[in-house]
Amino acid sequence: MEIERKDRSTAVFSVDAVELYPKDRFPSDKVYGDTGRPELRLITCGGGFSKKTGYLGNVVAYAHLTRTKP
Repeated sequence: MEIERKDRSTAVFSVDAVELYPKDRFPSDKVYGDTGRPELRLITCGGGFSKKTGYLGNVVAYAHLTRTKP
């Protein structure tokens, strides 16, 4: 995954895992907690879908910074 920075350099991230969590068991500490290194979390809706309540869970992609490119 590559992200262009404000200074026009590119941050390159490697995906470590993609996980699906039910909304009622979303691991906030794991997803939002301090990791001690540059990491990225991509969070989106996922799991089953109900017209009444919407998506039943969230998909989280975990990635860490691998390198930067000029």
